[in-house]
Amino acid sequence: MLKLKHLSVVIAVLSVTACSTPIERRQPNGTFDYVKAEKQAELVIPEGLKTPPYSKEYEIPKVGDKVDKSIYGPQLDIRPPLQILPLADGTHVEEGSDDIKIVVESIKGSTNLKQEMISVVEGFLAKYNYKIASEDKDTGIIQTDWIDSSEVIDSHWFSENQVFDIRQRYQFDVEVRPHGRTGYLKIKVLESHQNYNGEEKDLFLKSDEQNRYATEMLNRTISFMSVERENIIRATKVAESKGIPMSYVAATSEDGEGYWIADAPLKRTWDRLALALPDVGLEVVDMDSSKGLYYLSFKDDTGFWDSFFGGKKMDIKDGNYRLILKAAADDTSKTELRFHNAEDQKIDAEALKTVYDTISSAVTQDRQVK
Repeated sequence: MLKLKHLSVVIAVLSVTACSTPIERRQPNGTFDYVKAEKQAELVIPEGLKTPPYSKEYEIPKVGDKVDKSIYGPQLDIRPPLQILPLADGTHVEEGSDDIKIVVESIKGSTNLKQEMISVVEGFLAKYNYKIASEDKDTGIIQTDWIDSSEVIDSHWFSENQVFDIRQRYQFDVEVRPHGRTGYLKIKVLESHQNYNGEEKDLFLKSDEQNRYATEMLNRTISFMSVERENIIRATKVAESKGIPMSYVAATSEDGEGYWIADAPLKRTWDRLALALPDVGLEVVDMDSSKGLYYLSFKDDTGFWDSFFGGKKMDIKDGNYRLILKAAADDTSKTELRFHNAEDQKIDAEALKTVYDTISSAVTQDRQVK
């Protein structure tokens, strides 16, 4: 008998907790009798008597002109609006925008922002087996096929389950500004159908509800982008940690000038030197990447740097110097480097060789990835 009572309680609890539909979750608890409430007339005060003070604590403010006055009672969605979550590196929300979109900035390691964003959308859709109905990479527009999802709302042991079904089609828009460093990823619902237990529900197919679905889909896409960008950043750090082979080219005549060759493109060599130069005691005072020019300052501290670079010493005087980089004339995958004094003149060949030995010791070494 005791077990039977326990079973009865369990069945009762299950029957109560399994009847909350998606529609009811959008509505306040209780009844909607208030929609039938009539406005009460103010008290009529006889002449000669004072009007009593009225409290404005429960006064309902006037509805704005842009508000849809037909939405009240069961039609009113009480849920707060979903927020766009810019969780991926280089993303943020544009203030004051009515579109469901995220601003995407180019990050280090991403050479083509538009292609990266399109690949993110394609990868996200492929991960969840969402089919693409149409795609135009020139305009950056991707439209999905129907995306179906179902939720069992009321489960019964002796009859069919009550199911809430929704079908959606989305459009992703990828836009990149002419300079190529900033873009937008926008999304909207193209079509939407919902039904509960086979009955079509048009009640919540309004723009606000569609914006909720679009925001949720955009946040899922941003989450996927976050992982992809973490992989790009990690791969970039690993690539940059690798040492760059260097070689010394001696002057072919007394009037000539010796120089160095780095076995890497100009941008890669430039970035690596930004890390290596301070390591060997050459302070970067200023730089001009458009000219491939580092302005350097040197102060001899041989005792300290000896311990790091095997006793190599730069045989140059304290003062200011210049390091000039340019793509090699015969091979743009390599970089030519020249080391000059403050007057932009070549330095002594023997001194230049000592500078090369020290800098190349730092540039050719693999760095630890943090």
